[in-house]
Amino acid sequence: MRASAFLYPWDVVGDPYAPVRVARLGVGQVTLASAYHSTRALTPRHPRHRIVTARHSAVLYPPDPARWSGRLLRPYEQRWTEGRDPFGEAAEALAGAGLEVHSWVVLAHNSRLGEEHPEIAVRNAYGDRYPWAPCIARPEVREYAVELAAEAAVRPGARGTELESCGWYGLAHLHAHDKTAGVALGGAGHYLMSLCFCEVCEEGYAGAGADPERLRAAVATALEPLWRGKPGPEAGPAGDREAEWTAVERLLGEEPADATRRWRRSVAGGLRRAAVAAVRRAARPGFQVLLHADPAWHRCGANAGADPEDLLEYADGAVLPCAGGEGGRAARAAVLDPFARVRPEGAVLAANFTVVSGMGGSPATLAADAAHAAGLGADELRLYHAGLASDADLAQVGAFLG
Repeated sequence: MRASAFLYPWDVVGDPYAPVRVARLGVGQVTLASAYHSTRALTPRHPRHRIVTARHSAVLYPPDPARWSGRLLRPYEQRWTEGRDPFGEAAEALAGAGLEVHSWVVLAHNSRLGEEHPEIAVRNAYGDRYPWAPCIARPEVREYAVELAAEAAVRPGARGTELESCGWYGLAHLHAHDKTAGVALGGAGHYLMSLCFCEVCEEGYAGAGADPERLRAAVATALEPLWRGKPGPEAGPAGDREAEWTAVERLLGEEPADATRRWRRSVAGGLRRAAVAAVRRAARPGFQVLLHADPAWHRCGANAGADPEDLLEYADGAVLPCAGGEGGRAARAAVLDPFARVRPEGAVLAANFTVVSGMGGSPATLAADAAHAAGLGADELRLYHAGLASDADLAQVGAFLG
């Protein structure tokens, strides 16, 4: 199976041995961040540093001033990696080691934008804003995301791109010193807490047949038992996507739930199509466009929910989150099967495995996990993350790929 390892430019810039070290893992490709969210990242092998603190969401290349002139929302430049174009420098070095480079673009996840422009952030049923989650229903957010997709994807040296968070973001967010796990919300509760009630979304719900104020009250009423510690109505194993949506329908009622479904699916599908189209207009023929996705349309986050048949009409494939180890078999089937059943000829299904033991990954079982994923229809692997993993983790990856 073709394999690609995720990297940040700061894993490569300033470390002349990084490209060869990655190539020796046995991967043929690197998925290199060009637009990324804030993070604090370990760099266990870099000769100059051990921690990189990316203080805010930023592009890792010099953005085009003409493209962004006069726009309310625009990307921020980074200041934590040397040079004006860390992506370009890293891409050139990786290509020199025989690696194909694809860009990695994070779209609807930007805490600094939400802090500086609070009106664009998702606003839940209680009125709380999520600054990390720009509401993709807002015209200015969609315009920003589509422009960013085209610019950040089609960088010199990139042969393709992977678009992350190309859809709804919501409550779930690994925030600094996060303290939100005290109540078990389950998948249905997370959906309800991720519904946006900004003025644009309220108009959308009304157009779909739901009174926004009644819907807001219904969401708050449905969540109240969870705040008191009562279990949610979901049936089936944790992560069962069909059970999650059935629980939402029970909590809200089928008609109000369907109104949110029709509005949010339309918005997310429109963003994905527009972003992919913008990338294709900017790129040369043959430029590959993949989306990080989840087959459950109501899921929010980095792997935004999408209808598999719809997504594969306009994208070249999907990168799907896959749990490692024997215990992850059911979860792998849940994300791969829906895409494999409707995959057109030539479409890519990449199984994305975390190979960092300290982040819950299972590099020791990668061979068995990859074989299982291949049996479910995956034809490529994504390995998260070659820059963050320990030497021991990378040795296990190399033993499998080599």
